[in-house]
Amino acid sequence: MRNFVVFLFLLIIPFNLIFAQQSEAHLNLISTFQGALDLYQKQQYVPAQKLFSDVKETTNQTQLKTNAAFYEISAALKLNQSNAAIAMEGFIRNNPNSNKRNEAAFLVGNYYFDIANFAQSRRWFNQVDAYNLDKGLQSEYYFKFAYASFKSDDFKRANTYFNRVKNDTEFGSQAKYYLGYIAYAENDYRKAKELFSEVEADPNFKQDMAYFKSDMNFKAGNFEEAIASAKEKLKKANYQEQSQLNKIIGESYFNLEEYQEAVPYLEAYEGERGKWSNVDHYQLGYAYFMQEDYQKAASEFNKIIGGKDEVAQKAYYHLAQSYLKNDAKSEALNAFKNVSELDFNLEIQEDAFLNYAKLSYELGNVYTSVPEVLTQFLEKYPTSNQADEVGSLLIGAYLAEKNYPKALLLLEGSKNYDDKKQYQKVTYSYAIELFNENKLSEAKTYLKKSINQPHDKKILAKTQFWIAEIDYLQGSYTDAIVGFKQFSNSVLAKSTAEYEDVNYNLGYAYFKNKNYEQAQTYFNFFASAAKDKALQHDAYVRLGDVHFASGNYWPAMEAYNKALAMQGFNNDYAFFQKAISYGFVDRNNRKIDDLSNFLIQFTSSPYRDNALYELANTYSAENNQPQALNAYQKIIDEHPNSVLKPRALSKKGLIFYNANQNEKALNTLKQLVANYPNSEQAAQAVNTVRLIYIDQGKPETYAAWVNNLDFVDLADSDVDNATFESAEKPFLSGNNQKAILGFKKYINQFPKGIHSLKANFYLAQLLYNQGDKQESLAYFKEVIEASTSEFTETALSRSAQVYLEEENYTEAIPILKQLETKAQFTQNVVFAVSNLMKAYYHTENFEETITYASKVKDLKSVEERAVNDAYLFSARAYMKIDRENEAEEAYAIVQESATGKLAAEAIYYDAYFKHRKGEFQASTEAVKKLTKNYSRFKEFGFKGLIIMAKNYYALDDAFNATYILESLEKSATAYPEILTEVKAELYTMKQEIAQKNSSVEVEATQETDSTKTKSNRVIKF
Repeated sequence: MRNFVVFLFLLIIPFNLIFAQQSEAHLNLISTFQGALDLYQKQQYVPAQKLFSDVKETTNQTQLKTNAAFYEISAALKLNQSNAAIAMEGFIRNNPNSNKRNEAAFLVGNYYFDIANFAQSRRWFNQVDAYNLDKGLQSEYYFKFAYASFKSDDFKRANTYFNRVKNDTEFGSQAKYYLGYIAYAENDYRKAKELFSEVEADPNFKQDMAYFKSDMNFKAGNFEEAIASAKEKLKKANYQEQSQLNKIIGESYFNLEEYQEAVPYLEAYEGERGKWSNVDHYQLGYAYFMQEDYQKAASEFNKIIGGKDEVAQKAYYHLAQSYLKNDAKSEALNAFKNVSELDFNLEIQEDAFLNYAKLSYELGNVYTSVPEVLTQFLEKYPTSNQADEVGSLLIGAYLAEKNYPKALLLLEGSKNYDDKKQYQKVTYSYAIELFNENKLSEAKTYLKKSINQPHDKKILAKTQFWIAEIDYLQGSYTDAIVGFKQFSNSVLAKSTAEYEDVNYNLGYAYFKNKNYEQAQTYFNFFASAAKDKALQHDAYVRLGDVHFASGNYWPAMEAYNKALAMQGFNNDYAFFQKAISYGFVDRNNRKIDDLSNFLIQFTSSPYRDNALYELANTYSAENNQPQALNAYQKIIDEHPNSVLKPRALSKKGLIFYNANQNEKALNTLKQLVANYPNSEQAAQAVNTVRLIYIDQGKPETYAAWVNNLDFVDLADSDVDNATFESAEKPFLSGNNQKAILGFKKYINQFPKGIHSLKANFYLAQLLYNQGDKQESLAYFKEVIEASTSEFTETALSRSAQVYLEEENYTEAIPILKQLETKAQFTQNVVFAVSNLMKAYYHTENFEETITYASKVKDLKSVEERAVNDAYLFSARAYMKIDRENEAEEAYAIVQESATGKLAAEAIYYDAYFKHRKGEFQASTEAVKKLTKNYSRFKEFGFKGLIIMAKNYYALDDAFNATYILESLEKSATAYPEILTEVKAELYTMKQEIAQKNSSVEVEATQETDSTKTKSNRVIKF
């Protein structure tokens, strides 16, 4: 037992010793912690932080460790050490039950407060329990939480916490100031004034509240007091305050209707964050307007974009008035239109609508037809004292925009005499437009309607002329003669421009009718008094043709001589006709001389092969066979595509035959048969070859040769001839249907027959003429693929016409190319070249389009219409390949003579090129011309308006720029490509405008390629 006690004693001694040592260490740590806390409270944060760190690292006591860690991080926050806030946030997360958690949240919030991160500050202040904070920190907490909420625009919470410290000795005055500011911002000026007065009573509070007092006086309607206090404050205001004070003074003067005094202060205002609102622009604009400075007024009003309230309605109304004062009527039209769509002030709305309608009548309207605008006004304001005036403009509106069909709808059936006179005029004008568009049958219909209302004798006479002209163009020459004579005999015919050409037209009509005696009379009448030299020259040539056709060769030569005496014209035809005329008066030597001279002078004439043929025939007639053979050979060598080549070979072969040069004759005639088996000369050649072989006693040689010819069957030749004759006979007598059946039967029976060329051509012609054009193509193709003949040129031109009417340009091009090289008649060359130009354009071969446009321009004796087409298609092609300078030159020429849609196109591009060169005002004038005179052609009108909008924007007229585009958004929906550009341009403009105008909001939109950058593209056509 004693031993156990001794053992226990021995055990107790070291345990007590250890416990005593531990207690001493703990007391030392407590002492260190307390020393650190003393240093912390004396703001000696660096040594305090180190001691707190030592305690934290040394102690095993949880609470002591936690407290030491808290103060260590707090010291770091006080020292603004990096990541201190993050460390304190970590402390809060890791010690959710610490008695320091509440104070830690306050310290984090305070840290973010000090660096002006009020959102984070509020987040941490919101986690603080104010009642568990030290009393000394509560007021600071309330004020800072309130201020952070104030800076975050949470006025409700700011108001609550400011009120908790408004009587605090430290924070009270500042709290009252911000409470006053909140009341001011919420338009509670009585409360704001009361609080500001309390703050001003505090001698320690230095905040100047003169601005607020001025603004409150202004908002309370005490404008004189507002002006006085604001002017006083302005003397010592900082830069930011100056702008707002100028606004208060300027707007106060504005409300006192002292506009002259208001202007300099309103001008000095710099907006909220550099942006003005629509109201700001309205006030300055109206102040200018009341001083009759309409230029400056418009420049302010037109910055008001997208307004949909009464202020905007009044602003746009005054903008329209300002435009009118500045004689900017097109701009005024847009503004009045906008006002007419806003119903805040009904009196202003009606007046704006009336002005919009009248300006539409005067200027045209591309958005809505002018008659529709006038009709809408009458429907909306039927009792207006202006209703009669607007009604009288309605028909005139249709005529102003050349919308003849709509005008006729109003006029038809009217019994009013004035309306009947107008009806005569409108139907005539519409008919001439249709005539210019080559719609001859429709034009004739309206001319007949015009002639049924013969009130204006001059229009009646002109109507008779154009009916006769259409009859002539449609091949009704007898009717044309009657019509031209009726016109010529009418009372007022001589007062018309058409009268100058009536004898010329009568001459042609008689000429086409083969009444050469009468044709001679009228061509003589015209040529002796003609003012137009080109027509006079042509009249002399035709006069020569009339005498020639009548067998009067000396008078024919006299007429050709008169044409040849006129300089500057293409005289190859007249020279040729005169030369061959000598042959008919037994002057073959003179004929030979003139034809030889013709070949020297006219090296590129289409009549060269004819001249050679006539020369050869004349040499042959004069028994000069070597010269004849030489001339025939030149046709063969130099004109391989000439229709005269088979004849030249035939004549050459016969000369050899008659000279008993049988081998040469056989070689020549066999060449003819081989190369031109379907020609008439081929059959004659076969017969001559037969005679030569019979004379040589070689019938078996002939039989062997002829058996290899597809088109000759000795056994069937009689049947061949009989079958063809049975089809040809009804053809010659005009029984077309029987002829068609007969020719089809012949071709089926003898596809390579003796007369197959003629049969195919005649059948194709019959089918074409009766409207079966598609069916005719197969037979024309047989003619084209056969050897060149007198039918080739017509077959080519007719086939090309069919393909062109079907817009089958791929098939048309090779046919036209053949026609270009093989045509003997000038009109067919013109037809081929001009249509190749168009076909290449439609198949997007723009380089070839330009090439053929140049060829058209270089052609002699080509109609003015064809030349105009050449400039048009070259202009279009140049645009397609981005050669815009050349396109501009071409379109300028087009514009000089174009009418209708082509004029609209040319004027559009005139505006486009001027815009591209920065000539914005001139470009706008071009668009005005387009929209006034050619509003029917919506596509070009809409594209022109896009250019106009860009012009206005470049000229700092944002209202008209955006209003035009907004109107196009509604009216151009039928043109998706145009609409896409409109939306892109409007989006870009509004984005830029919104940088300066706080009232403009751009709807968020997903960017596409067309909206990423400002569009400068204009659609090319």
